[in-house]
Amino acid sequence: MKKEPSALLYRTLWRWHFYAGIFCLPFILTLAISGTIYLFKPQVDALLDAPYRNLDIAGPRSSANEQITAAIAAHLDSEFVNYRLPQSPNDAVVITLQQAGETFRVYVHPGNLQILRSVVADSEFMQVVKRFHGELLAGNTGSILVELAGSWAIVLVITGLYLWWPRSARGAAGIFYLRLRQGSRVFWRDLHAVTGFWVAGFTLFLLISGLPWALVWGSALKELRQRDSHDHSHHHSAPVADWSLSSAEPSTAVNAKSIHLPEALVQSALALSFAPPAELAPATDMPGTWTLKSQTQNRPLRAEAWLDGEGGNIIRTRNFSEKPALDRIIGIGIAAHEGQLFGWLNQLLGVFTTAGLTLMSVSAFILWRRRKPQGALGAPPPLPDAKVGKVIGGVIVTLAVLLPLLAASLVIMLLIEWLILKRINWARRWLGLHASAPK
Repeated sequence: MKKEPSALLYRTLWRWHFYAGIFCLPFILTLAISGTIYLFKPQVDALLDAPYRNLDIAGPRSSANEQITAAIAAHLDSEFVNYRLPQSPNDAVVITLQQAGETFRVYVHPGNLQILRSVVADSEFMQVVKRFHGELLAGNTGSILVELAGSWAIVLVITGLYLWWPRSARGAAGIFYLRLRQGSRVFWRDLHAVTGFWVAGFTLFLLISGLPWALVWGSALKELRQRDSHDHSHHHSAPVADWSLSSAEPSTAVNAKSIHLPEALVQSALALSFAPPAELAPATDMPGTWTLKSQTQNRPLRAEAWLDGEGGNIIRTRNFSEKPALDRIIGIGIAAHEGQLFGWLNQLLGVFTTAGLTLMSVSAFILWRRRKPQGALGAPPPLPDAKVGKVIGGVIVTLAVLLPLLAASLVIMLLIEWLILKRINWARRWLGLHASAPK
């Protein structure tokens, strides 16, 4: 008996879901764990910086120039990057320097000018977590792997929703909540499918909002953004894209000997009360002036100001609402992705999603191991059908147009199957590429 087109479509999508899962699950687990840690960056940073806050200061407070000089003395021949405004007068001042190609954060006591801490910026704990999350600490290669896994994870979510979709009036059990009294097989199936339903929307948001960091997709986005820069010619300079995995921009470093930071300028910057951390740096586009930038993770609260280098008078300011529309959309997405857009509830939703992804990964592995036949990968056998092929092809082509690495991987897969697997029967059998006749 010939199967209905809907049954053929279900089986075909199950195969795509299976193969996408086999590739994605290790990445999903590592990204879920690292992402959960990064959700709590403000709390972790506050804990790590606690020894450098509320310091005892006996006598007068040192000037900003003296603090910068002390930091540079600890790193001879270094270049100045920025001066982070302390959140309270008794906090250590953090000065960022570059030396021999590395960026350092130097913590200076505001009273006695003692160097309390000096650390390579890229080795800071949360910066390591961020780079692991974005590139697996493997540079461009890791970034490409993460982007590829993210692209296939979108396929995984879309096919998973189709497989979950109710096809009978059997009630909400096994669809919206688990069936706990029907044996372990039903339990693990429900744990995977029901959890997937509840976190699918959040997962798609995390995958899409993470694309600006990706090497290939993000580079294309930045190129598109540069072409749109003529719309902002009224600014003193084209706004720079502020989403990146690196901890500091090397191009902002200047000769430390030329740095002069008057106290009037520091006080003027403090009076603006920008969301912390707020950093002062010489303006590269306006000689003789300084820029103050808020680097808060809640990007809609970010702002910039240009101040006169002598008297500290405010020349102009620019807040989030004045950024290009594309930057605002990306900024809101990144803030929500990092769990900082709407406080603890944002963090809670992030943990809910990453915990769900972890449960799904574990349950998927258990389901696979239980069903996997001896000597084979365990993929569902294909049930070829021309109409079904057109539906799948349309979905995949649409996604491939939007996700270049997905398109590239599909081309490579087709070439491997045509050039190699087509001629190796045991490999085709192990991968489940031998079609079974529809019944």
